[in-house]
Amino acid sequence: MNHNYQKDISGCGLTGLINKKKTRVSGDAIARSLCLMNERGNGLGAGYAAYGIYPEFADFYAFHIMYDDPSVRFGAEDFLKHNFHVEKTEEIPTSPVAAIPISPLLVRYFVSPNKDKLSSIEGEEDFVVNTVMKINSEMDGVYVFSSGKNMGAFKGVGNPAEIAEFYRIEEYEGYIWTAHTRFPTNTPGWWGGAHPFTLLDWSIVHNGEISSYGINKRYLEMFGYKLMLLTDTEVVTYILDLLVRKHGLDIQTACTTLAAPFWKDIDELDEDRRELLTALRMTYGSALLNGPFSLLFGHSNGLVGINDRIKLRPLVAATKDDFVYMASEESAIREICPSPDKVWAPRAGDPVIVNLEAD
Repeated sequence: MNHNYQKDISGCGLTGLINKKKTRVSGDAIARSLCLMNERGNGLGAGYAAYGIYPEFADFYAFHIMYDDPSVRFGAEDFLKHNFHVEKTEEIPTSPVAAIPISPLLVRYFVSPNKDKLSSIEGEEDFVVNTVMKINSEMDGVYVFSSGKNMGAFKGVGNPAEIAEFYRIEEYEGYIWTAHTRFPTNTPGWWGGAHPFTLLDWSIVHNGEISSYGINKRYLEMFGYKLMLLTDTEVVTYILDLLVRKHGLDIQTACTTLAAPFWKDIDELDEDRRELLTALRMTYGSALLNGPFSLLFGHSNGLVGINDRIKLRPLVAATKDDFVYMASEESAIREICPSPDKVWAPRAGDPVIVNLEAD
């Protein structure tokens, strides 16, 4: 038997879809798309995120929480009840899967912050973010893995089919879906480390390696973010939250910051464009993502796909009527959309930005 092991950082598979008119589709579709790329993972992580799945609780933050042991649940729930109105608590429905004999205790809470806990300095979203950071960094055996409104993440250790069956993904309907099969190389395969990574309504799936992780992490810590999840992907979620929600950048500008052009290319631009990109790189140099990557990130108003500035990881996009699809492989798109209107491979560092249509 050959025991030689060579590190492979080209794996991981990601897929996503959005219906611009908010027509909801079953999770069965995204699961079939992801399962087609099963060989891009190694069974150490898979997950799904969906938007529009909790219409009856659309005004509440949906906290999905993992507990390593049932005994730690009570302290976390006391903390939640002290700081939030808890509209509903329930264990996340799961089905027995032979390949997943052991899992964390999975509970979801639909909550809204108590008004007396908010201040003129710390608004509602900041309060939720700080709560998530506090729980994840200070409560042993407790991990908030989803905290947005009318959306949720479902992830764990297993292959795409096993995680879909475990969480009964086909029972959910959403108008935006992202999904990921993981091939961890530098970080451990554990339930919290599976993708998507989320914060508020951001959900990130990632293929590649963020070699700038150390710089990105130290930069984020200056703004109070706490990175505890043992994976480079975590920085992407928090950088987007900082740039878009906190600093008010639009999605296009935030993407330009994540995958900024090289200085030699900036020097060749016209004066106005050169000045803008120079200012962005000087202001947000520590938020630049280095290394090979392709990303999909969902948010409450749309879906975005982007890869690194020299395209070291694959990303394919397609359209069909009101749907837009993005994935690591064209075959994953055609599995659920056999005859797309248009298929293309986005250029390096050039984001595909799709917004929901106004109601």
